[in-house]
Amino acid sequence: MWDIASTTYYEPLIDAYEAKNPNVKIEMLDLGSADFMTMLQTQLSGGDSSIDVVTIKDIPGYNNLVKRNLLMNLNDKIASESVDLSLYGGTTDQISVDGKLYGIPFRSDFWIVYYNKALFDKAGVPYPTNDMTFAEFDALARRVTSGRGADKVYGAHYHTWRSAVQLFGILDGKNTIVDGKYDFLKPYYEMVLAQQRDGIVQDYATLKTSSTHYSGVFYNNSVAMMNMGSWFIATLISQIEQGKADSTEWGLVKYPHAPGVPAGTTLGTITSLGVSNASRQKDAAFDFVKFVTGPEGAEIVAKTGTIPAITNEGVIEIIASKPGFPTDSATREALKVHKTYLEMPLHEKSAEIEVVLNQVHDEIMTNNISVDGGIVKMNEQIQRILAQ
Repeated sequence: MWDIASTTYYEPLIDAYEAKNPNVKIEMLDLGSADFMTMLQTQLSGGDSSIDVVTIKDIPGYNNLVKRNLLMNLNDKIASESVDLSLYGGTTDQISVDGKLYGIPFRSDFWIVYYNKALFDKAGVPYPTNDMTFAEFDALARRVTSGRGADKVYGAHYHTWRSAVQLFGILDGKNTIVDGKYDFLKPYYEMVLAQQRDGIVQDYATLKTSSTHYSGVFYNNSVAMMNMGSWFIATLISQIEQGKADSTEWGLVKYPHAPGVPAGTTLGTITSLGVSNASRQKDAAFDFVKFVTGPEGAEIVAKTGTIPAITNEGVIEIIASKPGFPTDSATREALKVHKTYLEMPLHEKSAEIEVVLNQVHDEIMTNNISVDGGIVKMNEQIQRILAQ
């Protein structure tokens, strides 16, 4: 694992497991966060049998460990231990390799919409709902936009990450971000660029050159809605408690979706646990993995203010009961995920693809290339990468 000292959930998970299994002692090995997956691969490649359970930080690193046969195939244990993979919102299907699963998620961060209730009240506009199409989201952002200069209120906000725009296009399940064909992105870029042109959202180039952080624009009541990950919940609550944020009246709703796509379909990232192939205690290691990644482990993770991979009613109640979390039922409902698509799916050339997608996103959003021109550029460059 990495950053033990600053991570809140490791110790309570281990304490709970050891209390249930007094014959087992879990030892933590901190490899640091910098180049963690590379360090882990090096350790495991050396045949280090003292490492039993591994934390999997990202999808490209997971792919490398699987390709080098460094992780145990968990299929048989999952079947014999009756692990219910339906609890993980479809993410386990997306990290299966030739039908085999080498890791199980225990943490998940997914995208939701944060909104400022006071700004909606002031504008006399109804709050966003948990079931909005992109057209409805766009119309709502336009209605709540008001003012100018220092008093300007923007209806929505997109951070400068490509994921804030491009990944709208994969929520219908028909396309992926790694298949080399990106025509499906056109309507989403056109929507966001039109919002930018009409002053509904802040200018991308200005945000980029000023290194504006998304938290600041929400704290200072200058945006009514903001697409952001669930990781921001704990940060926002903490900042309000410390008096560093003014947005004391806030709420959450599910991510917008394309017509015909179920509400609660969203994007996310996961952190998983696997078992080293070199381990001499595979059964014991898997038992710990099953505990941490299962419903009991999820509740322990949730109590630390972190979103677990399983978001059942018990987990939602724990998160929603934390001081500072909004009390309305709509905000609680926003935490119920129907399906989560990974921001970057399992693919051996994901790192190279990411470079191109980031570059072209920047060019489109700064109007240095047209949407059509940008799509052609992505198609051509990434198809070359896939053909290598």
